[in-house]
Amino acid sequence: MFEKINRIRESLWFSNLTTFVIILYAILLGFKTSSEFADIMGSGWIYLDLTITLYFLFELIIKISVDGWKFFHNGWNVFDFLIVIVTLVPINESEFMMIARLLRLFRVLRLLQSRPELKNIIDMLVGAIPSIIDIVILMFIIFYVYGIIGSFLFSGLPSGLWENLLTSMLTLFRILTFEDWTDVMYEAMELNPAYWIFFVSFIIITAFVFFNLFVAVIIGEMESLRDKDKDKNSTSKTDNQKQLENIEQELKEVKELLQKIDSKQK
Repeated sequence: MFEKINRIRESLWFSNLTTFVIILYAILLGFKTSSEFADIMGSGWIYLDLTITLYFLFELIIKISVDGWKFFHNGWNVFDFLIVIVTLVPINESEFMMIARLLRLFRVLRLLQSRPELKNIIDMLVGAIPSIIDIVILMFIIFYVYGIIGSFLFSGLPSGLWENLLTSMLTLFRILTFEDWTDVMYEAMELNPAYWIFFVSFIIITAFVFFNLFVAVIIGEMESLRDKDKDKNSTSKTDNQKQLENIEQELKEVKELLQKIDSKQK
């Protein structure tokens, strides 16, 4: 019985079926936002939601029965468990109806667990968070310095985009996104034509330098994950080689023993 359950869990069709169910549920959630679709589905949505919930419960039971308590050692598995448990809670006429409905939307995120490729991307982004935080802190310092300079230089402009530090930093974020940043620059250049240096230098530092830093961090994290995979593969290869060598050694010993027995009989 255990072998059959394990065979189902490891099978490709079961993984593809789970992915299909999650994608189907995501598509239906999108259609449900349309009032026309909701009218067409009627009470059928309730039964469909119940069917999908039962399937996720069935999948969860299979995984737990195979892995046991080891199932909860993985953070993604804990996430799946919580989402399934929340979907089992009756939400009609409940005080937490809105929260429960919002949490049910996280079913779509289970697609990250069912597809290893997506999971690897998320793991890569999570691993890059410490470096990204350092870049964000440095970027905030640049925003802070340029915001103070901008509020000193352009506070008298009629647009009011530089009237205080917070407004100046918001304006700088607008410039970073290239949203009509030239209009902001030309307005400042009416005070002094040399003020273009302020805007161009800010864009070079933030939009180009920091953007490349983000890309470099993500690429570096991707390379580190690949190196880890290579190390694992090389370790498994060396283990297999050792096993083969041990088997060859044992075969030699058996062959020598058989030869000794034959020589004694003769």
